[in-house]
Amino acid sequence: MIERLPMEIKVRESGAVAILDVHGRLTIGEPSEQLYSALQSVLKKGTRKVIVGLNSAPQIDSSGLSTLVRISIQLAREGGVLRLVCGPGRVRDALTVTRLVEAIPTFDTESAALANFA
Repeated sequence: MIERLPMEIKVRESGAVAILDVHGRLTIGEPSEQLYSALQSVLKKGTRKVIVGLNSAPQIDSSGLSTLVRISIQLAREGGVLRLVCGPGRVRDALTVTRLVEAIPTFDTESAALANFA
């Protein structure tokens, strides 16, 4: 049996933007719930501009993709916006195949995503 490392989310701020860095697989169960919970805490603080960094996530499944969609919809309803940071690789491929890159603005670098809020 392969032991999987737990997913970790680091939340930090850059001005009025909350940045959630995902480290580990964003898959069904606890990892997807963990990301949703992290977003809820950010929203409770009144933050409406959110970046989810996926460059340290080696894998994402349908549950992880669904969580990103839920977050995007919830932010839009509350007058906020979501941006993703995801360079080339398996996760970016999943976002492209599901056409989420068309629905949620996705950038290769954090600086590009931050500049998009300006």
